[in-house]
Amino acid sequence: CAMTFGAQPEAADGTIAPAGGCPGNFFTSRKWSYTSAGLMIRDHNAQTLAQLQPVGDGRFEGKTNAGQDIALSR
Repeated sequence: CAMTFGAQPEAADGTIAPAGGCPGNFFTSRKWSYTSAGLMIRDHNAQTLAQLQPVGDGRFEGKTNAGQDIALSR
């Protein structure tokens, strides 16, 4: 699915606008944050949907909160 990540330059968190066609409950994605633990994607209720780690230039891989593999790339 396509998602637009919004933030100020060098920000550690921001917004997500899912464009549709997202599997599971990823259509509820609204917030992202990046910490030493990696990239966290949260829903409209601040519940974690996925946690990902950087694995290359512009690519993240991890697991959903249900334990499913997930990858994010631009």
